[in-house]
Amino acid sequence: MTSISPSTAADPATESRRIFRFGVFEVDLHAGELRKQGRKIKLQKQPCQILKVLLERPGEVISREEFRSRLWPSDTFVDFDHSLNTAVMRLREALADSADNPVFIETLQRTGYRFIAPVMASIKAEDAGSSVLGETAPPAPAPEIPALSTRSAEITLPPRQHLPKPRSTRSIGLAGVLLGALVGLGAGIIFHYANTLPSKKAKFEHVRSLVVLPLENLSGDKNQDYFADGMTDELIASLAKVKSLRVISRTSAMEYKQTHKSLSDIARELNVDAVVEGTVMRSRDRVRITAELVQISADRAVWAETYESDVGDILSLQQQVASAIVGNIRIELTPQEQQQLVTSRPVDPEAYEDYLKGRYYWNKRSEEGLTTAIQYFLLATKKQPQYALAYAGLADCYGILGAAIIGTVPAKDVAPKAEAAAMSAIAIDPTLAEAQTSLATVRLNYNWDWPAAEKGFKRAIELNPSYATAHQRYSLYLIAVGRTQESIDEIKRALALDPLSISMNFSLGWRLYMARQYDGAIQQLRNTTDMDPTFALAHLVLGQAYEQKAEYVAAIAEFEKAGNISHNSPPMLAALAHVYAVSGKQETARKLLDVLKARSQREYVSPFYIAVVYAGLGEQDQAVAWLEN
Repeated sequence: MTSISPSTAADPATESRRIFRFGVFEVDLHAGELRKQGRKIKLQKQPCQILKVLLERPGEVISREEFRSRLWPSDTFVDFDHSLNTAVMRLREALADSADNPVFIETLQRTGYRFIAPVMASIKAEDAGSSVLGETAPPAPAPEIPALSTRSAEITLPPRQHLPKPRSTRSIGLAGVLLGALVGLGAGIIFHYANTLPSKKAKFEHVRSLVVLPLENLSGDKNQDYFADGMTDELIASLAKVKSLRVISRTSAMEYKQTHKSLSDIARELNVDAVVEGTVMRSRDRVRITAELVQISADRAVWAETYESDVGDILSLQQQVASAIVGNIRIELTPQEQQQLVTSRPVDPEAYEDYLKGRYYWNKRSEEGLTTAIQYFLLATKKQPQYALAYAGLADCYGILGAAIIGTVPAKDVAPKAEAAAMSAIAIDPTLAEAQTSLATVRLNYNWDWPAAEKGFKRAIELNPSYATAHQRYSLYLIAVGRTQESIDEIKRALALDPLSISMNFSLGWRLYMARQYDGAIQQLRNTTDMDPTFALAHLVLGQAYEQKAEYVAAIAEFEKAGNISHNSPPMLAALAHVYAVSGKQETARKLLDVLKARSQREYVSPFYIAVVYAGLGEQDQAVAWLEN
């Protein structure tokens, strides 16, 4: 296939054999087909004709009058404006484009339209039929992924020229198209992109930090989103084990799912040197991952590759991708890291799906989500009893259900389950940072075994320096034992790994509060509530910081917000009653105390919260008695 410029004049015979590629799409003028990653997309005649006109002159404004003259003859009686608007809307639907944040088709009000994405045009070597663009190709079922005898060849792309705003259809689309063509035609075919083909051996320089953006689900089934998210999680986890590489955590990476921000904007917000993005396509028992590595300083993708395997070998597939990324950024690995990147355990496909669903619900951090997650993790362990990650997931769920953040289950009922699950995970795989963190959390929160807790957190960080949760919980341990500045430094490390995480931002404010740095705590917690006004815990601790400064009106306002958000959960009611008590409104405080006691007769209410109210009332004996409970 010979590459040509989209604007190159062509005779009719040549024109009929042209293929246009943009993003993840391909338009074959001769066959009259629009395809996305090889899959036919159904498109009606007029939207097809509009697309043809736009692709002939990418980057130029095509006026509404020109569309009218080319698509609707003068003797056609039709509401032209309505017809054109409808046809463009249908075209955008087929391309998953947006009028407000366009990837491909930009609207110029009262003027016309412009195709804004990079377009590559090629001429087919042989004529393939007699259909023309505008005839609707019959819809095809989701394709089976054909077996590949070899991986696609590594390619290097030149610096990007005037790239459009969105990231997913810009970079991964081009990489996916190039790779798909290489797979189909063989590694011997060379594409000339922007008339330049840099050295295939070019690698990243000075990359010490990166983010893996959410992999795009190309299956066409929204119910498979959990699978693509799971692939993202595992790729992050694999890369995070490299000590000399700072890898942004999942929570912050997921903030950019389906974003229209440019890669440079994302990298600047997260303070990273490079970005990994890609796609996942699953068909029956086969999985294909396309990944691309983008160097932000040079604004270019210098590596892209496609991998595929059976679902049962998915962990090996993920590690191949991680190894390729590390190999292309010139990171020196320790022997242990090299071993971790090439070692994988086989996993039962059904167990793996249950695990991914469990993590999906775990990330909701609600009582309902945690309960559902537990069921999926249990299913995974039944299908594969030696599945360490599933046991680690169980430990996390049980541990948080008994903690004050949820507080709906007595700690004595779930702490033993959390400990047993974490120990099972470690017995299967002692190198799993998630398991070490979960067990150390049990040692801290429930056993009060300080030396064992610290040892576990340090081991987790050693195994996975980019695991933000390990730094976050180690920070909690440090504040509990009075090592205040170390605690603040540690939570700042966690925040650098996960800067957009509400939990990490809240934790920094909480540590500052515990360190009695109330002004700093108030500022940080205000930042957190700005990020998410519905995050009840941030309002709770913000109110406590105001209370310590004797700013009782502000404190009461924050506690009331927290109560409204959480449907007056016990922690929020107790905090509100406490501030009323210390501010001299003891009658109001006692009414709230009665509410807590009455609720404790119907549902679980931690005795700690009742003790908090008695402490505010100055009734120390009662406070101690409830603390003993």
